[in-house]
Amino acid sequence: YELSERPVFNQVTQMLKKAFKITKDTKDLILHSDQGWQYQMKQYQALLNEKGIIQSMSRKGNCLDNAIIENFFGILKSELFYLQKFNSIEELKKEIKQYIYYYNNDRIKSNLNKMSPIQYRTHFYNY
Repeated sequence: YELSERPVFNQVTQMLKKAFKITKDTKDLILHSDQGWQYQMKQYQALLNEKGIIQSMSRKGNCLDNAIIENFFGILKSELFYLQKFNSIEELKKEIKQYIYYYNNDRIKSNLNKMSPIQYRTHFYNY
C-alpha cells in the first residue's frame, strides 16, 4: 500500500514498485481493483504487463466485485477512525501504518482458521 493526501498516479506506481520488490514471482498473478482513473491509465497497465500480471477490474457500479477490500475498509473505519481523533495528517498516517501491520500480522480471523492473514498465507504456501 501507499499513503497519499490526495489521489495521484505516483501513489499507485510507488505501491506497485514496492509490491514488485516483495513479490518476486509475478507470473500468473491477478491484481484486482475498482475502476478508479489511475487503474485505467496505460502506464499502469504497462507496469502490470511488464511483470506478466493479469489486470482484473470490478464491473461498473457493482460493489460486490470488490467486497473483500470494501470489508477491510469498513473494519478499518470501525476499529480505528471512529474510535479516535487525529491531531495531524502525520499522526493519521502513523496510526494507519500501525493498524495495517496489526491487521496483517496479529488480528486473527475466524474464516482464516483463527490465524492472521500473514499466518494463513504462510501456512497455505508451506503445504
